[in-house]
Amino acid sequence: MELADFKALTFDVYGTLIDWETGIVNGLKPLTDKVGGLTRNQILEAHAHHESTTQRYTPYKTYSNLLAVVYKRLGEEWEVPACWEECLTYGMSVKNWPAFDDSAEALAYLKQYYKLVVLSNVDNESFAQSLKKLGVEFDAAYTAGDIGSYKPADRNFDYMLQNLDRMGICKSEVLHTAESMFHDHGPANRHGIANCWIYRRHGKKGFGATMHPGEMPGCNFMFHSMAEMVEAHREKPGT
Repeated sequence: MELADFKALTFDVYGTLIDWETGIVNGLKPLTDKVGGLTRNQILEAHAHHESTTQRYTPYKTYSNLLAVVYKRLGEEWEVPACWEECLTYGMSVKNWPAFDDSAEALAYLKQYYKLVVLSNVDNESFAQSLKKLGVEFDAAYTAGDIGSYKPADRNFDYMLQNLDRMGICKSEVLHTAESMFHDHGPANRHGIANCWIYRRHGKKGFGATMHPGEMPGCNFMFHSMAEMVEAHREKPGT
């Protein structure tokens, strides 16, 4: 199997193209500054728990509203309850989350060879703000706001595959490209979709802002960054 074998790259955005862990930690400072003593991983792991729990119980919530609830739950857990206005401010903070330094350049290169598609646990308004940082026109974007559920739900991958099929892209032509083992690679394995792990957290302990996936999913490719993926493609660009 080679990178050139595929027609479309389907991307997780947050954690893969957008540095959401930095965005989360910065956005939670009004809470964490009051608590003190929390490590970066403790903050991210607590966020992962409340985010995934809220997504599971209220999949109909838009991501910005869901993040507001996560902020409230974290305040309660850390015994520094926040007013709702502060929660809402955090819910709108996705627009401040930075892109990884290599994302825009890598996407511009890959756009020459593939259809680029988004499958993201976000709402359309928040994604529109992140899109400005990525500098590329995706061929399609399927968000949790469109689908009414959040990854790792199979429903999200079913929705994506059905819509890609209408674009003339079959499952065997798709390479799902993501960081999260929990949100992306587990369901990609279940659906029989080839996958590429962008292992941004290499050298760090744990899973950060994502839940532990349980049994580790398999992956067809692994790179530490989008820049590494581009270099591998340049070595064998195909036709």
